[in-house]
Amino acid sequence: MERINAVMKALENNNMNAYFVENREEAKNLTEKLLEGCDTVSHGGSVTLAECGINELLNNGNYTYLDRSKAKTPEEMKKIYVETFDADAYISGTNALTEDGKLYNVDGNCNRIAAIEFGPKKVIVLAGVNKIVKDLDEAALRVKKIAAPLNTKRLNLDTYCNKFGECVSVKSGGKMTDGCNSPSRICCSYSICAQQRIKGRINVIIINENLGY
Repeated sequence: MERINAVMKALENNNMNAYFVENREEAKNLTEKLLEGCDTVSHGGSVTLAECGINELLNNGNYTYLDRSKAKTPEEMKKIYVETFDADAYISGTNALTEDGKLYNVDGNCNRIAAIEFGPKKVIVLAGVNKIVKDLDEAALRVKKIAAPLNTKRLNLDTYCNKFGECVSVKSGGKMTDGCNSPSRICCSYSICAQQRIKGRINVIIINENLGY
């Protein structure tokens, strides 16, 4: 708990609100509370959100839910992505959370990191304790060895990390942004949220469970 308290203090120092809950049900309830007063809401793709029942919450709540799973064409999907920038709230997981209070995320389409960084009035990030890492170097390695391989396997993408269980750059000691040349690569853009100008826009819920990738 000492480590979690230190991370929460670091998040607060970076002008992000930090919360701690014991389990996914508490995370869902807190998310609902944080959504009070919000009308238009959306979220990024996230195993953690699915495990916490956030889709169910948004479908059953009194929200204007920009649900990308309802898009039938690439044009409809893009429309939802663009409309999300004007949402009252955006909910997301995170690839890693550093001990000094930084959010580290890597995207393929970049809609998730774009919405975290700009647009929606409120951002709610759900993170299991397994997402906590020492620093950005460990965060980058976590994506290369855990998040990317498991996500490409889940999405059945033709990438090196899906086939071999880690990024091609791991053995060569490659830089943070190094990786394969596959058209299906999901590690295309990199985001680090450090100290924020808008205090309290980003709300991080740390969950005392291992959740997501």
